[in-house]
Amino acid sequence: MDAQGRGRADDVDPADQWVLNPNTGEYELRLSPSAPQSGIPGPRRAAPSPNRAGAPVGRTATPVAPGRDVPPPRRRRSAPPEEPLPGRRGRRPVKQKSKAKKTLLWTGGTMAFVLVAGATTGYFYLKHLEGNVGTTDVGDAAASSFSKDEAFNILIIGTDKRTGDGNEGYGDAGSVGHADTNILLHVAKDRTNATALSIPRDLIVDIPDCETKQEDGSETVVAGQEDVRFNRSLGESGRDAGCTMRTVEAATGIKPDHFVMADFNAVKTLTTAVDGVEVCVEKAVDDEKSKLVLPAGKSKVEGEQALAFVRTRHAFGNEGDLDRIKVQQQFLGSLMRKMTSGDTLTSPTKLLKLAEAATNALTVDKAIGKVGTLKDIALELKKVPTKNISFMTIPVKDNPAETVKATVVVEETQAPAIFDAIKNDVSFTEVKKQEKKEKAEVAARLKGTKSAASDVRVRILNGGAAGGSAQQQLSYLQTEEGVTKSENAGNAEAALAKTTLEYAPDQADQARRLADIMGLSGSAMKPGKSVTNAQGLPAMTLTLGKDFKGAGVKLNSSTAAAPGVDKSTADKAQCAS
Repeated sequence: MDAQGRGRADDVDPADQWVLNPNTGEYELRLSPSAPQSGIPGPRRAAPSPNRAGAPVGRTATPVAPGRDVPPPRRRRSAPPEEPLPGRRGRRPVKQKSKAKKTLLWTGGTMAFVLVAGATTGYFYLKHLEGNVGTTDVGDAAASSFSKDEAFNILIIGTDKRTGDGNEGYGDAGSVGHADTNILLHVAKDRTNATALSIPRDLIVDIPDCETKQEDGSETVVAGQEDVRFNRSLGESGRDAGCTMRTVEAATGIKPDHFVMADFNAVKTLTTAVDGVEVCVEKAVDDEKSKLVLPAGKSKVEGEQALAFVRTRHAFGNEGDLDRIKVQQQFLGSLMRKMTSGDTLTSPTKLLKLAEAATNALTVDKAIGKVGTLKDIALELKKVPTKNISFMTIPVKDNPAETVKATVVVEETQAPAIFDAIKNDVSFTEVKKQEKKEKAEVAARLKGTKSAASDVRVRILNGGAAGGSAQQQLSYLQTEEGVTKSENAGNAEAALAKTTLEYAPDQADQARRLADIMGLSGSAMKPGKSVTNAQGLPAMTLTLGKDFKGAGVKLNSSTAAAPGVDKSTADKAQCAS
């Protein structure tokens, strides 16, 4: 028998040879090596001798059914089993299958092929996307892997490098690629919230020494600098994104786990991939420098126009970088809403465009350079409700060392509370379920009358909290909560694991008010003696323990206030002014 006809028995459709393997769940082609062929010439052999009825031996004289080429086999009840011809095996009777079952089996075989082919195509497409992504080895500046079970910090860097088609004419054509736009994105461990903290490019910082890897594989240490703009942490003297990550940690105390860097093309390609992003301006814009022209109200921008929107400084506010940051935050919120909208997620065309645009636009650290890892990060981000994604900027003030104000420094009375909240995985948004729980706990704990905040007298001691915590909490209580009769009493004699409030029996009303403000638990309330404050009046003693989360952060809460800091969330559209 030739190979072409092997496995085809008389009147047996090839689909009937597909058999479901119960062990694997797959259809397999079962071939019968000795089965006679149907319709294909084979080797000749001698014709069998006729029997008494005139029929050949081994065959019954059964009329051929209409529409069939070969009569079906039939065994006589009284006849003994037929002996096979010499040199050939016997043939099992073929069980006939319905047309519907044949069709099902053909479909199963075809679908199996399609799925295998599709999986192969998907694999090669993923490898194609992976080839789009640029990676930089930043050593121990980044985590060695991405964890889906922990909180994580990703530093998003937008460079001003003028690479790519159509970007040569923007501003400083010879830029080495500074850290022009910088956002530290913190995603909570429970994925209920995230914080996008903008870092001004003109913030004065100390850039630490950083080890970088050169293209030839060699390593070199780039010397640090003191009192320079943050944007110089990238590009200058060969500094890579790892240097920017180290600068963030030095300035805020928050260690980024990974980085994602994009250039001008990212804004153009991503906005085009989602068919534009909606923005809003309070008044019409016609900026000659950025070439942004928009009517008042809502508009849709993409490509070059989207890039002009996030680059312009002269169209908004005081025409400074801080006002541009607010506009960029509003733009990113709108882009997030568009990327997660139904018309994007349900459109294969848009998703493919988005995948191509995103991977082509990004440079990341080696630990997240695989497309599968980037997909995991995207899925973790997707779990965070947009209403609980907070945008804010590091609190800053004009640099006092300058006569002409061009740079800024950290506002020490406000920024530490934000840094501490992020380090301790505390949310800046009100999660409804948590808020309801907290209100119930506070109501149960603080039964009874409460003094006005202005009547609360308290001395604050640092008993194990981070350095400067007593002064920071004092500033918060006085400026944000109206507890003006409060004072910093320095360090406690011994460190405490938990924050405590000691008060005399006649100070219970004051204690309830302060407990309400700070989120103190019942166990933190210590009836005892009062002390004398600087004015010679009786006061309570608040000792900040190691559990203190930062000024303005309630001790019993997973949410935090952002005292004196402008904040927006990704779910709300705003108009730039």
